[in-house]
Amino acid sequence: MNSGDTAWVLVSAALVLLMTPGLAFFYGGMVRSRGVLNMLMMSLGSIGVIGVLWVLFGYSMAFSTDLGGLGLLANPFENFGLSGLLGEDSLSGTIPSLAFVGFQAMFAILTVALISGAIADRARFGPWLLFAALWAVVVYFPVAHWVFDFDDTDDAGNVTAVGGWIANRLAAIDFAGGTAVHINAGAAALALVLVLGKRKNWPKGVGKPHNLPFVVLGAGLLWFGWFGFNSGSALAADNTAAFTLVNTLVATSAAMLAWLLVERIRDGHATTLGAASGIVAGLVAITPACSSVTPLGAIAVGAITGAVCALAVSLKFKFGYDDSLDVVGVHLVGGLMGTLLVGLFASAEAPAGVAGLFYGGGVDQLWRQAVGAFAVLIYSFVLSLILALIVKATIGFRLSEEDEAEGVDETEHAETAYHFGDGRATRRASASAGDVEDRKLEGSRA
Repeated sequence: MNSGDTAWVLVSAALVLLMTPGLAFFYGGMVRSRGVLNMLMMSLGSIGVIGVLWVLFGYSMAFSTDLGGLGLLANPFENFGLSGLLGEDSLSGTIPSLAFVGFQAMFAILTVALISGAIADRARFGPWLLFAALWAVVVYFPVAHWVFDFDDTDDAGNVTAVGGWIANRLAAIDFAGGTAVHINAGAAALALVLVLGKRKNWPKGVGKPHNLPFVVLGAGLLWFGWFGFNSGSALAADNTAAFTLVNTLVATSAAMLAWLLVERIRDGHATTLGAASGIVAGLVAITPACSSVTPLGAIAVGAITGAVCALAVSLKFKFGYDDSLDVVGVHLVGGLMGTLLVGLFASAEAPAGVAGLFYGGGVDQLWRQAVGAFAVLIYSFVLSLILALIVKATIGFRLSEEDEAEGVDETEHAETAYHFGDGRATRRASASAGDVEDRKLEGSRA
């Protein structure tokens, strides 16, 4: 065990967990004031559900012994409840196994939370938690095995334990989750949007973001946490961690500027919302590519993706799908761009040591990136569609028209985010006051 590597991974895990509250602020600021608490709760609920499932069997489904040697699914019972990983001699590389367990848990949590932004203002909270649990088991845990679980080999290079097919047999590069996290979540978001349908009076009658400072705060927390997300994926305090940190900084900066430039040319204004969205698009794009491109390549990846995502978010109006907070336009499109651009901009000078098309490597890496990206997209979309339809058919997924008009915070949580001294009470407060009055009336009658 290396204490420096262990310390870095533990800190990185904490940084990645911070990204989920950051995402909650980012999403919460973009909805109307009567839906902000629900957005916060959907992210917080993801932490609760996935945190428990990951410890019970999620980690085992992703990182224990592969079933059948095909790289499709690991044994969910081998490390059930993290059995076999609790001793001091249980290591994952140079760090304790539990440090790796905790780090990967934060990825699973964030991925599920990302989906929620697509269905803001119209999904019931209980069915969302059920969908989150089902989706993690059926989609995320297997895909994490495909992408993040590498073969174990002996000193002679012989494979002693089979890992996931995308990471090993296909040899696609996804350093920190462009496919497993962003394409995966974006495809699921698209499926949910199609099942739940459009918000009432969309697109003109849904209002503007109610709190842009929240959006910027959320984007800042995401950027801060993303250094743990990407650099922590080196699983060591080494040159790769430093390399990916610099790439994460510069690609995100370039994406923000590119998004603002598109806004300025198209709309005549560079907006705060655009800056925050450009930041997230850049972070998404560099996630798979941060170990395989040089800093100059990272600028290109960020700039191209920032511009493309700025244009892609308007596709929902053209095609008529109500992706409330642009999960499809930013995470699905951004994840695809970052993953595919590895095949163009990868450089042998980078830690991954692979050359893309523009650096003399031909199309070999490009086709690998494309197969990995679209395999995850199709798998996630189809399974997410089926799961959403099951939830809808059994317990219902969407708010009633009455509840949607009243606001999801009141109807699902009996709370409101803001009280401006106007004396208005939430449903819960009103019910409590009614109970008190009933008791007083009964006492007077006695």
